[in-house]
Amino acid sequence: MRIVVYPHTMELGGSQLNAIQLAGAVRDRGHEVIVLSEPGPLVDRVRAMGMEHIEIPADRRRPSPEVIGKLVRLVRDRRVDLVHGYEWPPIVEALVGLGFRRKTPVVGTVMAMSVAPFLPRTVPLAVGTEQIRKAAVAAGHRRVMLLEPPVDTDADNPSVDGEKFRARYGIEADEVVVAMICRLVPELKLEGLLAACDAVGELALAGRRVRLIIVGDGLSRDVIAERASRANATVGRQVVLLTGEIADPRPAYAAADITVGQGGSALRGMAFGKPLVVVGERGFSELLTPESAPIFLQQGWYGLGPGSLGLGAPALRLALDPLVHSLDLRQELGGFARQLVLERFSLRQAAQRQEEEYFFAIQDRVALALLAADLARCMNGLLISKVRRKYERWRGTIAIDDSNALSVVAEVLAGGASNSRSGERP
Repeated sequence: MRIVVYPHTMELGGSQLNAIQLAGAVRDRGHEVIVLSEPGPLVDRVRAMGMEHIEIPADRRRPSPEVIGKLVRLVRDRRVDLVHGYEWPPIVEALVGLGFRRKTPVVGTVMAMSVAPFLPRTVPLAVGTEQIRKAAVAAGHRRVMLLEPPVDTDADNPSVDGEKFRARYGIEADEVVVAMICRLVPELKLEGLLAACDAVGELALAGRRVRLIIVGDGLSRDVIAERASRANATVGRQVVLLTGEIADPRPAYAAADITVGQGGSALRGMAFGKPLVVVGERGFSELLTPESAPIFLQQGWYGLGPGSLGLGAPALRLALDPLVHSLDLRQELGGFARQLVLERFSLRQAAQRQEEEYFFAIQDRVALALLAADLARCMNGLLISKVRRKYERWRGTIAIDDSNALSVVAEVLAGGASNSRSGERP
C-alpha cells in the first residue's frame, strides 16, 4: 500500500509522536508511507526515519481549503491507497476532499480524551482507551478500534544512558530525580505540573534529596517557571529545573528515578523501567501498582478527582515519598511498569493491528447517501462548534481543545467498565 499519514501538528506531543512512530512501523511491514504535515520539531525525526515528508502551511484555517486541495492532488498524482488522519482537522479535511472519490479510503485516530461530536461517523476510528471507544460507539460511529498508545520498546528501554543528562544539569549521584516530560500547556497538563512543583518542594523541605526535572515547552511555561522559582526559594536550593524542549528526550527519561505524567509520556517512562505516578486534573494523582493498573488500562493514563491518597499536591507528595525513600520499591515498580508495556503496548503489535484496519478500510465501502448525510452533519456541527468557540473567546472562557474540555472528559470517564478490545460495529 501507499499511505499518507497526516498528523494534526508536529510539535513534541503524544498524538503526533505516536503517528510518526506507527507510520515507521507500518512502513517496516512493507508499505510506502508519506507524511503530510506542517513544519515543526518532529519533521526531522520523520526524515531521520527515512520517510518522505510533504509540508503544508502552519498558519492556516482548520479545515483548510488549501490543504484539502493539496491532499487531493497528492492522492491523485501519487496513486495513494489510503489516508490516515490524526485528530479532527486532518480527518475532516481528508473526508471532505476524498470521500466521494470512493477509491481512496480515510481512517482516523483520536488520541484526545474524547471524540469531537461533529467528527464523521463513517470514518473508521482508532482511539486510545476502552471508555473512549465505548463512548464513540454509543455516539454512532460505525467502526471504532481500541489502539492504546504504542511505545517503541526497542528505542525506549532501560539500557539508554542517562548519566550525561544528569551531569549536564548538575544532578548529584544521591539525588532522586522526578521527571515530567510533556508539553507545558493549560489543558490536561498544567495542574499536574504545578502540583509536582509543590509536592517536590515539600519533600525537599522535609529533608529528601530530590529534584524535579520538567522537560518541555508551551504556553504555560511562565506560570510553571514562577511556581518552580517559589519552590526553589522556599527550599534554598534548586529543587525544580525547567530544561525547555529537547528534541530527543530519551536521556531525560533514562536519567529519571521516577516519572510523573499522563498519556504517551507516562507509557514512555514505563518503557524505561521507571516507576510512575499518573496525574490528571481536579487533583488526581495515583501511583501505578499491580493493584491500580486495571484502572488505567480501562480509563487511560489520566484521571479526574481524588485518587486513593486524596487530592492535589498533598496526595502527589504521599505517592512520591515512599518511592523517593526506597530504591527497592523503585526497582520493583519500575520492573512491573516495563513488563506491562512490553505485554500490552508494543509498537510492533500496534502496527500489525493498524495494518489490518487499513486493509479493512480499503475493502469496505460506505454508501454514497450515508456518506453525504454524514458529511452534512459533520460540517453543520463544525460550524456550530466554531461559532460557540468565537463566543467563548469573546467571553474569555475558551478552552484550547474542546475534545479535552473537563466536562467532556468527565463524561467519558464516567462510562462503563468493560475491558473488551473489540473494534466491531455495535
